[in-house]
Amino acid sequence: MKRIGLLLLSLILLTPLGIPAQHRARSVQFTTTIQEATAYAMDLQKRHKIPGMAIAVAIHGEIVWNESLGFADLENHVPVTAATKFRLGSVSKLLTAAAMARLYEDGLIDLDVPIQQYVPSFPVKKWVITSWQLASHTAGIRHYRDTDPIVCGPTFKTVTESLNLFKDDPLLFEPDTRFEYSSFGYNLLSAVIEGASSQDFLNYIRSKVFQPLKMEHTVADDPFAVIDNRTRFYFVQSDGAVRNAPFVNSSFRWASGGFLATAEDLAQFGMAHVREGFFRQSRLALLFTSHKLKDGKETGVGLGWRIGRDKQGVEYFHHGGAMEGARAFLLVKPASGVVVVMLANAFAPFGEEDALKLASMFEKEASASKNPLGFAAPLPTAPEFKKTGVLPLLAH
Repeated sequence: MKRIGLLLLSLILLTPLGIPAQHRARSVQFTTTIQEATAYAMDLQKRHKIPGMAIAVAIHGEIVWNESLGFADLENHVPVTAATKFRLGSVSKLLTAAAMARLYEDGLIDLDVPIQQYVPSFPVKKWVITSWQLASHTAGIRHYRDTDPIVCGPTFKTVTESLNLFKDDPLLFEPDTRFEYSSFGYNLLSAVIEGASSQDFLNYIRSKVFQPLKMEHTVADDPFAVIDNRTRFYFVQSDGAVRNAPFVNSSFRWASGGFLATAEDLAQFGMAHVREGFFRQSRLALLFTSHKLKDGKETGVGLGWRIGRDKQGVEYFHHGGAMEGARAFLLVKPASGVVVVMLANAFAPFGEEDALKLASMFEKEASASKNPLGFAAPLPTAPEFKKTGVLPLLAH
């Protein structure tokens, strides 16, 4: 393992990790910006000693930059390419939220009824839990504990079986009175999706999200399957030495942190959120509107998506993922039509600030005056949803 660390250190002294950056500029308009962004990415990789990275930027429905840096496999000197699949970590939650939105658009789910309507085997708690609350992290379902088998855990054959890890635990609080991030809440949401769709979760998300968006390289991170172009996974020690990340079995958390994807695939997914087509305008409002607690306070989180504003006050939406052998970040800015994807095969402290920096570089050359969704007005605010009854089918 020491040899791997020495190899990485020596390679960093060359072109990023010893190989030239492999970028594809799809628009001459952004040639200068791509050079600036590439330099920024190379510096980021070098500073954090990241073995391999992939970055993609899309504007107005077109991927204008896709960068591959470093190695997908250090031991065999396999470079990162556009086909390299990285772990998404918690960015997977956004894919699950999209699947739920599609289910809602098809009229197959009521987000405001007790989840037991779709998952009868889940124990009734002190308070009612709804799908809406699960997706907005306000249901009171707990997150991981140190005793949970997150690393080297058993294989769960079904989503329902994986609920055994937490299904008998009490709620942390009355739903809609607090925000508490919960990956287990999204695991439960995938069981809801199965019940409402009468399909296996992975089959449903593949047919309703991945295939329509041509995300041909997005798959579950099955540790026992042979998956083309899956990167190796690493972690960087405090002294800069690189080691192989521990074995991870994500069969208990496909919905909350278990997917692999290429940068291009994730950019395709992001583009579906800054232009109308895959979603109606009203569904985007559903995903992007901050959830309100019972006391009227906003959480700053919609259905999975975190909400922010840049220095100019322009709204953007984002989510990051961090797990063994991975860091991922996705940012979308509907006002300018910009999507930024950042993926790495080791954890590194990049994220929102870096994605915004890259977005701003491309916005300088993009026409911010164009509304990429083709709407006459900004995204509408989702209506207040009542506590009972089916959510209103929003107008197109």
